[in-house]
Amino acid sequence: MTESNPRYDLLVIGGGINGVGIARDASGRSLSVLLVEQDDLGAHTSSSSSKLIHGGLRYLEHYEFRLVAEALAEREVLLKIARHLVWPARFVMPHVPGLRPRWMIRAGLFLYDHLARRASLPGSHAVRLDAPPYNSGLRPQLKHGFIYSDCRVDDARLVIVNAMDAHQRGVEILTRTECLAARREGGSWRATLSGGREVCARAIVNATGPWVKRVLNERLGQPSRDGVKLVKGSHIVLPQLYQGDHAFILQNDDRRVVFMIPYGERHTLVGTTDVPLEGDPGEAQASEAEAAYLCRAVGRYLAKPVEPAQVAWRYAGVRPLYDDGTSNPSAITRDYTLRVDDASGAAPVLSVYGGKVTTYRRLAEHAMHQLAPYFPGLKGDWTATEPLLGGDFEGASREQARDELFARYHGLPQETLRSLFRRHGMLAYEVLGDARTVTDLGENFGAELYGREVDYLVAREWARSAEDVLWRRTKAGLHLEPGQREAVARYLAQRVS
Repeated sequence: MTESNPRYDLLVIGGGINGVGIARDASGRSLSVLLVEQDDLGAHTSSSSSKLIHGGLRYLEHYEFRLVAEALAEREVLLKIARHLVWPARFVMPHVPGLRPRWMIRAGLFLYDHLARRASLPGSHAVRLDAPPYNSGLRPQLKHGFIYSDCRVDDARLVIVNAMDAHQRGVEILTRTECLAARREGGSWRATLSGGREVCARAIVNATGPWVKRVLNERLGQPSRDGVKLVKGSHIVLPQLYQGDHAFILQNDDRRVVFMIPYGERHTLVGTTDVPLEGDPGEAQASEAEAAYLCRAVGRYLAKPVEPAQVAWRYAGVRPLYDDGTSNPSAITRDYTLRVDDASGAAPVLSVYGGKVTTYRRLAEHAMHQLAPYFPGLKGDWTATEPLLGGDFEGASREQARDELFARYHGLPQETLRSLFRRHGMLAYEVLGDARTVTDLGENFGAELYGREVDYLVAREWARSAEDVLWRRTKAGLHLEPGQREAVARYLAQRVS
């Protein structure tokens, strides 16, 4: 094999949460890995979720007990290995007569509390909604409800730290790079990438999300009976609708549920919808009709109605759900399916259908279990106990670790340090380096975003555009004026070739 056509054990196509999770897991088992992503890491579905690590309470109604149990177990794992990006939250479900009866909610929450071991989160119980703290923003007619535990996450940053961790372990990562075609040749795959590069790999992982079927059939030349249903889920961000750190899970009259979740200090995230998608998943956008639907759904519970004109930001993600024959988009399984296709026992391609952010790490383990026969002597599971980069607080609590950062950089504004710690955890020390004063942080773009952090995002996190910086690696775009966002774009244009 020539230097221009390097050989890898594994070629991972797709830089969403499943792709980077599999790449990280494989690298820790001593496989050589190349990951290619046609856009930015996590540019599509993986940065467009409800920002939750959760079991999926509503999936119990569809008897998805295995999925819920696995997701609840993973919730505990991620609380330990990604402590800077995953944090506990309490979710309040108001009871509305005429919808799900109280006994059904109690039974569902009992299952939710006990389907998997719950080591660090409190259980569920009934609450009053006509007194503080849970009455904030709600209609006074709402008097009874239930509260339970789940977790919140910065989904886009979870993708990035997995990629960084994988890269530190030897994974080569190429963004803005497509796998144009691949064919089996001599017991391995020869793949042609955009830019004229060719590589060889013993196996391929097709983790391309909404494009999984197209890549398998057209780029890899693999016929398959497996189907995928594309379902668009849209979210809106509104000015803060209530006070408090708790979230709400609200029953809608179409038997769907809608989340209302604190988003930063000044906004509330509302979602999601389930709309069958036809057409290019890369062009999916949250529609006016979806924004109106979400406003109506939360408006049934709020003392003050909300209108689509109040929406500060909206986004849509496309869920690549395994086609199980269900016609109702909300009832299609959210479980994942892994399919291995090979030829005479060699050169396999593993395709990932479905999945959710919460179960990405376990999905990666299962993917490696299915690929193990093709890699004799493969090392065992390891990711359940190894902290992700930035998440190792060395025995300290999140608050203690943050306060140590404050003490080390006492000459910098605490709000800036708080933002950096929230995004980077212990890697905030790498971002700040020898900075001692605000001047050392470089250009101030607003919303606690400075030139020094942007430089770090370019150098370490594959950021190339203002969108990469403002809407994925940070959420500063929500707080900046158009002129400030343009200043970030100009700054990047000078630093990215």
